[in-house]
Amino acid sequence: MTDKKNVLDFDMEQLKSVISDLGEPAYRAKQVWEWVYNGAGCFDEMTNLPRTFRDLLNSRLCIGSMRIAEKLVSDKNETIKYLFALPDGKAVESVLMKYRYGNSACLSTQIGCRMGCRFCASAKLGIDRNLTAGEMMAQFIAMQKDCGERISRVVLMGIGEPFDNYDEVVRFIRRLNQKDTFGISYRRMTVSTCGLVPEIKRFISENIPVNLSISLHAPNDEIRRRIMPAAARYSFDKILSACHIYIHKTGRRVTFEYILISGVNDRDEHAAELAERISGLLCHVNLIALNPVEGSDYMRSDRERTEAFKNILEKYHIPVTVRRELGDDISASCGQLRKNSIESDWMVD
Repeated sequence: MTDKKNVLDFDMEQLKSVISDLGEPAYRAKQVWEWVYNGAGCFDEMTNLPRTFRDLLNSRLCIGSMRIAEKLVSDKNETIKYLFALPDGKAVESVLMKYRYGNSACLSTQIGCRMGCRFCASAKLGIDRNLTAGEMMAQFIAMQKDCGERISRVVLMGIGEPFDNYDEVVRFIRRLNQKDTFGISYRRMTVSTCGLVPEIKRFISENIPVNLSISLHAPNDEIRRRIMPAAARYSFDKILSACHIYIHKTGRRVTFEYILISGVNDRDEHAAELAERISGLLCHVNLIALNPVEGSDYMRSDRERTEAFKNILEKYHIPVTVRRELGDDISASCGQLRKNSIESDWMVD
């Protein structure tokens, strides 16, 4: 493990200050910045910098790049799941999804998660620590470098609750949007939350017009609190109220993510109740197949039940889709690769 500061954690002004403290002119910061955001893995690759300066950078700083510890590629090469090794011996997962309209990266925001959702592999291990904005950026850079193609969309739906790491997530989103990094439009970014109401309201005030996705997974508080312990903090109605504010302020629709769990939240009455609760809201429901989690009795709903649930929502004129299952041959649940690495006493070389 290194105590050197990660260049990816600096904004441009911070990098200028650090380089100035090293006795170098401020314009060197722009040179370093360009190399870093073009995928340079070390300072020695920065050939337009003097050797003495590169040696100085090596002695004080690091480029916190991610090492690919494990990589799973679907049969059709449409999905790539990564397990990245961090310098401190921790591991984090990311997923690259390939669509006709471009590549999308699903990134993690924490190492582990404290929300405790019963259907999630990550929740079983609890929280280790937050990821920095630089570590989130490192996931993106490593994936784009590995696939050799531009990534045009980012969803923060990997391991962790983004709004439980609020400040670093906002820093990452803003930087990813900058023209001197990757210039990804806010409208091509999505933040998913289990419903942390104060943070949703705070995020609205940031004036960052990204897509907001709510991990809902139930039509009422009783079921939601049973499968999502964190739901006890904020009621269904409070979440809907925050969504109303978001829609009013941004003019953008909210997406409700809904994992269908057989016999738990997938009955006809559940669909009708959900439709009645969200009727009139500018929203979209995304129905998701449950991925199996070791040690859990929860089972995914079959195709017939999924279609019946969808049809009921459509009768209420609720926009709804069933999420396309990319790479179902590597569809181990989110967090499973990391869980396996810990249980096998995996360590960074």
